[in-house]
Amino acid sequence: MKKERGKVWLGAGAVVVNSDGKWLVVKKRYSGLKGVWSIPAGFVQLGETADEAALREVKEETGIDCIVTGMVGFRTGVIRGEVSDNMAIFACKPINEEQPICIQERELIDAKWLSVEELLTGGEASIMLQNMASDTLIQHQLSKNEGINPGDWFQYTSYRVFFNK
Repeated sequence: MKKERGKVWLGAGAVVVNSDGKWLVVKKRYSGLKGVWSIPAGFVQLGETADEAALREVKEETGIDCIVTGMVGFRTGVIRGEVSDNMAIFACKPINEEQPICIQERELIDAKWLSVEELLTGGEASIMLQNMASDTLIQHQLSKNEGINPGDWFQYTSYRVFFNK
């Protein structure tokens, strides 16, 4: 049964980076992100904060426990001129780097740790992930990135991504 989300969506995602500098990325089974690497993410649920939602989504999708170390940015867009689609993106690190990845097969095709170079040269990263990886993120100045098209499938009429640079 599909949940009714209304016309204002709030999602939360996590850029989980291990001590080797590799990022935890996932491949979804559905939507415009089907078959491409993206960050673990999902909708904020009633009764939880956005950072709690990011941690829950990482755990649900990959089995990895992590902690939030900061906020990477905020992605916001309007779909078909009618749905406000927003995502808080948090910087995280795994609690136990030896913990194996265990994917949520209902939602994911795959999950793995990839280097920034692999994300940028592999040809399978989402537009947002490529943009974040090319900026190498965690720098301390918010920067608005416009003119990005994450794919026609989404039908955004307005789309911006904010990252720390």
